[in-house]
Amino acid sequence: MGTPVKFALSFCLAISIVAGNVGAAMLKAGVAKADITPQPGLPLWGFESRKAPATKARDPLYARVLVLEAEDARLALVALDLGRPFGPQSLQRLRDAAKQRCGIANVLVVASHTHSAPVIWDYYAQGPPAWETATLEKIASAIEEAKQHLVDARLGTGYGVTYTGHNRLRHNPDGTVSWFERNTTRIPTAPIDPTVSVLRVDTADGKPMAILVNYACHPVVFGSDNLEYSADFPGVMTKTVEKAFGGEPLCFFLQGAPGDINPYYAVTKIDEGAEQWCDWSGQHLGEEAARVAREIHAEAVPSASLDYSEEMLPFRLRWNLEQFRQKVMKVLGPDGYQEYASSLTPQFQLPVTTVLINKRIAFMTMPGEAFVDFQINWRDRCPTPSFWATPTATLGISPPFALPPKAATAPRAPVPGLNPAPVNAWWITPW
Repeated sequence: MGTPVKFALSFCLAISIVAGNVGAAMLKAGVAKADITPQPGLPLWGFESRKAPATKARDPLYARVLVLEAEDARLALVALDLGRPFGPQSLQRLRDAAKQRCGIANVLVVASHTHSAPVIWDYYAQGPPAWETATLEKIASAIEEAKQHLVDARLGTGYGVTYTGHNRLRHNPDGTVSWFERNTTRIPTAPIDPTVSVLRVDTADGKPMAILVNYACHPVVFGSDNLEYSADFPGVMTKTVEKAFGGEPLCFFLQGAPGDINPYYAVTKIDEGAEQWCDWSGQHLGEEAARVAREIHAEAVPSASLDYSEEMLPFRLRWNLEQFRQKVMKVLGPDGYQEYASSLTPQFQLPVTTVLINKRIAFMTMPGEAFVDFQINWRDRCPTPSFWATPTATLGISPPFALPPKAATAPRAPVPGLNPAPVNAWWITPW
């Protein structure tokens, strides 16, 4: 938010993609949660203008884990109250632990993109900090706990609509674009995606164990003056949903494509009611998610399946590379520039991860803050009934770019078993 260049998130698009049937089986599911709030004193993510470290926790930061199993295929979905997922080495360490301790080969990590959590880097010259190492162990233990509590499960999906944010890029008549950070009068803007996508996971007897909510909006009600750890409005949302169900299910927030979407009350100062508007934003979203979840009828399928695929897709920079480097240097200075220098190349490849559950419910994640049109386009073209987008996850590769809906540079590779939809890779743009 405070700088035009930032780390990429993995956003989670819920779509349906087939990558090979693993055979008939009952779907099993298990959940767990770990408090990953670090000690005070760490630098906070998200705002270049914020220089002081965290003083305390306003509310806890959690790692929520959903483990799914269909015959011999297992997946761990990890949702973090963090600004971004961990870097490649840390994620590989987590994947190795999940495979060795739980027999889980596929681990999908997504972050909410709160701007009130510790800074995370792809690489550390002196190795990862102690809090990150400890957090990885907590997550690994939560995956193990969820796997130990696997039970027969049923799934159902539903959709609602709510308006908690606006498009922060105002397109002017002369073709220029203006920054529109806050919208306290809630003036209508476009494009936005008010869709609230909900996945409900029930036990065999119909008791909800997990409710996953997919929505596109930056968790930045708290601004750079906030020096306390916070999950921002997604933390309020999850509590609202869990309370509506008597505290029984575990609620997950899966970030959508928020590259150009801010909450109405973005970067509200603490002494101007930031906590109040954080609560309003989270409750507003949570109440709609809870309403949708109540109406979902989860069903078992006679032949459950769980498919997982990772591919590297090519992208290329839209601008003159040298001019772009000069702009980054001007904005971030020499030290900031060095953090991104290795990513500033004319061409690069990014990992795209897809998960398909029961051939009907799919997630697509990728590094990069995709603009909301990307999410809308994917939903329109997706050949499966349930589509979710989460571009704040997976391998932790973090080019400092957002992805707007521009002309494509490469066609999507076909997936075995799926009639190809005309979905393309997208141009990369700096944020």
